[in-house]
Amino acid sequence: MPQPAEDTWNDDVRDKKFDEGREGGGVSGSYVLGLDEVDEDRAGLVGGKAAHLGALSRIDGVRVPDGFCVTTDAYRRVVARTSAVDALLDRLADTDPDDRQAVRELSAEVRRAVEGAGLPDDLAAEIAGAVARSGEGAAYAVRSSATAEDLPTASFAGQQDTYLNVVGTAAVLRHISRCWASLFTERAVTYRRRNGIDDRTVHMAVVVQRMVFPDASGVLFTADPVTGNRRTATVDAGFGLGEALVSGLVNPDVFAVRDGEVVARTIAVKERAVHALPGGGTREVTVGPEQRERPALTDAQAVELARLGRRIEARFGCPQDIEWCLTDDGFRIVQSRPITTLFPVPAPGPLPEAAEGGRTPSLYVSVGHQQMMTDAMKPLGWSMWQRTAMVPMHEAGGRLFVDVTPRLASPASRAALLDILGKGDPLVRDALETVLERDGSAPPVPDADPVGPPAGSPSEAPVTEADPAVVAELVERSETSLAALERDIRTKSGPELFDFLAEAFEEHKRVLGDPVSMRAITAGMEATWWLNDKLGEWLGEKNAADTLTLSAPGNITSEMGLDLLDVADAIRPHPEVVAFLNGVDVRDDDFLDELVKLPGGSRAREAIETYLGRYGMRCVGEIDITRPRWSERPATLVPPILDNVRNFGPGAAERRFEQGRQKALRAERDVLSRLRALPDGERKADETKRMIDQVRAFAGYREYPKYGIVCRYFLYKQALLAEAGRLVRDGVLAEREDVCYLTFQELEDVVRSRRVDDRLIARRREEFRSYETLTPPRVLTSDGDAVTGSYRRNDVPAGALAGLAVSTGSVEGRARVILDLADAELEEGDILVTRFTDPSWSPLFLGVAGLVTEVGGLMTHGAVIAREYGLPAVVGVDRATRLIRDGQRIRVHGTDGYVEILD
Repeated sequence: MPQPAEDTWNDDVRDKKFDEGREGGGVSGSYVLGLDEVDEDRAGLVGGKAAHLGALSRIDGVRVPDGFCVTTDAYRRVVARTSAVDALLDRLADTDPDDRQAVRELSAEVRRAVEGAGLPDDLAAEIAGAVARSGEGAAYAVRSSATAEDLPTASFAGQQDTYLNVVGTAAVLRHISRCWASLFTERAVTYRRRNGIDDRTVHMAVVVQRMVFPDASGVLFTADPVTGNRRTATVDAGFGLGEALVSGLVNPDVFAVRDGEVVARTIAVKERAVHALPGGGTREVTVGPEQRERPALTDAQAVELARLGRRIEARFGCPQDIEWCLTDDGFRIVQSRPITTLFPVPAPGPLPEAAEGGRTPSLYVSVGHQQMMTDAMKPLGWSMWQRTAMVPMHEAGGRLFVDVTPRLASPASRAALLDILGKGDPLVRDALETVLERDGSAPPVPDADPVGPPAGSPSEAPVTEADPAVVAELVERSETSLAALERDIRTKSGPELFDFLAEAFEEHKRVLGDPVSMRAITAGMEATWWLNDKLGEWLGEKNAADTLTLSAPGNITSEMGLDLLDVADAIRPHPEVVAFLNGVDVRDDDFLDELVKLPGGSRAREAIETYLGRYGMRCVGEIDITRPRWSERPATLVPPILDNVRNFGPGAAERRFEQGRQKALRAERDVLSRLRALPDGERKADETKRMIDQVRAFAGYREYPKYGIVCRYFLYKQALLAEAGRLVRDGVLAEREDVCYLTFQELEDVVRSRRVDDRLIARRREEFRSYETLTPPRVLTSDGDAVTGSYRRNDVPAGALAGLAVSTGSVEGRARVILDLADAELEEGDILVTRFTDPSWSPLFLGVAGLVTEVGGLMTHGAVIAREYGLPAVVGVDRATRLIRDGQRIRVHGTDGYVEILD
């Protein structure tokens, strides 16, 4: 093929330079390898698709069309010949990924440059020889096989091009260049950027296979792609080439295969199909009337295909998306890739036996939905939480889950579990009940040991009236234990540190599981529920406890928000400080050093550092020890501080607290007065007064144990990062943050052995990036069913978004959809809409008029603080951040539990 004139003069120089630096892996310098010569170990040389095809061809009973692969070395050699490609890739790398027009235009230029580069004579001759050996007059499928393709964490399905029924050597060569160019389609470039993959690190191989002319073709998913169930395989099938299904030209027949039989089928009316043309290429054809409603497969064929899929799945170790063709002599497999959209399943353990001798799936409840942190956690983060939790937890997709199957074993424990989970998050209860109704009641488990309540939920023991004085005693005991940890951990390093931490974790769990502490938490929660139930029954009041608990004393999380108002008071009088802070980037962690150079800056810095001295161990997603704390990234606090400067006046903290206290007192007097007017009113009023006193005495303590945990976590983190620094200094680790991608046990092993597996860390980074894109379910089964739950209500207006009422009142305002605390810019009257709020979000609550979250329950942190501040709030609103647009006007019904979108 001709070369562009500007590149011809230095072809020989470039070819020589490429050959000198060429990667190994080919056979005797060959640019062409047979599929029988490759597998996953050579993915860097032949790309993901070819590597999988080579592995598929070695599976007993799996037939793959013959073919060969043009390696990535050939692609790199051709691209190296073209200076224009290099310059264009530089421009593409500097382009704003959100500028779609620029990405589209530059991608097109790169494609033209790659396709026009042509093939060197020796490369073209080698490919022509492979075609001749396979059959000069045969038809071929020419298919892209990129190195970032068919990965466990990103499939890149449909991102590069495939050409069917290519006939003749010249056509094969031409379509190989087109496959190389398709590495830079706009969709492929955009997909790579979303997955954090640099364009320059991806190379293209090309698979050339004998064309299969099938009677039927389609896709097999070895797990149900909708529900995630791993036991159910789904077969999509149609007549002719699979291009008709992939392009959406026709609806497929769909077969669900489970345990060796078709359990459901949907037969589509098939009016069109795609067939190969004799001279090359494909065309759409009309399916005859007698064929349109005929199944593309028999049940027996669907079952046989599912069996092949299970073999393939076993070979690759994860559920597969498999493309297949059916001819007179059986199935051919033309591609297999991981299904990357499924939420992972916890590592398998023994499943309980069903009453009839079968097996029933385990049921897992999400810890993140209870802890208000549903983001993926890095391995050090989730493994540390496992080590310090009160109940066993299982990791999947960077999240933690509690196996509640044993607690569902008997009617009594099942009812108690569903009740306590339902009070926390009704959608969790509904998800569990959905699975139980579908699969039947959970079977008895002989001699099952109780596993305790899920993390974040109270004991189910009956609550007796508790002494409010125990709160001060509990706080003092926790602070004493924390001071001992801080003193002792400083002296530990190396293996001795991990020996010490093993003991520290036991003390951690002892403090967390203190029965007196649990009774104090439960006393406040039970009093809240009692007030809501009884005052609803006696006075018709909805969520009466919301007002009665305003400004309850001793709540460390609400104090955290009020104290940030005091920081704003120290900054507001100094305009130069305010102007400086308005220009601070959230990644600028040295801004405190610059403050002292400004008038009033010393006072401002002192106020911020005092705040960090008490709350600097907190951050968004604080249950993950790997997240940067406020004291490590203090600029994170600048946006909420500036919001407070702008939206509040001096003394707002004390004023807001006193207003809430007075409102609660007025509500108490009103409630007691109305109760006394009822039959048996004195008794009702006395009982209510006792419960009001109880909820105000203990409601604030509900937030303290989490504060204590996070304080301890910060000390653990400082010690582990110091150890990581020593490993970097000694050349064991490349960088300190590498420890985040090791579990706690793996880190201990590295410290003791002084050796680390760099490939493990690299793989964990890739896995974490993929986990970040997944949405965790509230309930997950060991079969892979991801169940979210739903509200079964008929009291929500048409078009409104249902949720859980957690803080009474109604408010209308501008929705501010905020996913990152550092992006918050709020004005008075705004309504905060976000995925979840852990305690670190509470400083924002003072500046908004209402709250809507996707995750939450009646007693989760966001709900407690919303009530403390008198903020109308609805939580557990499914997909709220996607259904509500930033800037829309909405109305939050915090009493009735729904949100209306007004424009």
